[in-house]
Amino acid sequence: MAKPKRRDLPDLSAMAQAGAVFKLKVTPKASRDRVSVEDGQIKVSVTAPPENGKANRAVQLLLAECLGVAPSTLTLKQGQAARIKLFSYDP
Repeated sequence: MAKPKRRDLPDLSAMAQAGAVFKLKVTPKASRDRVSVEDGQIKVSVTAPPENGKANRAVQLLLAECLGVAPSTLTLKQGQAARIKLFSYDP
């Protein structure tokens, strides 16, 4: 049975096109997981700490949920240890 989609996440499924690159501004150790789009910039807050890739994995899962795609189709291309991250979508 499929998991229900969270109601507080934006629907970014229109952006899920092959070869698309997403530039995100990430805030780790936030009080709650959240995704927002402000002036074309995607901002992601995750509760995971920035240790051993935990925050990167949390961002990947949250972005995949917003896009309506499998997390394995998103690849972190740039920003492993930075707040600005680039994810690419390759179905």
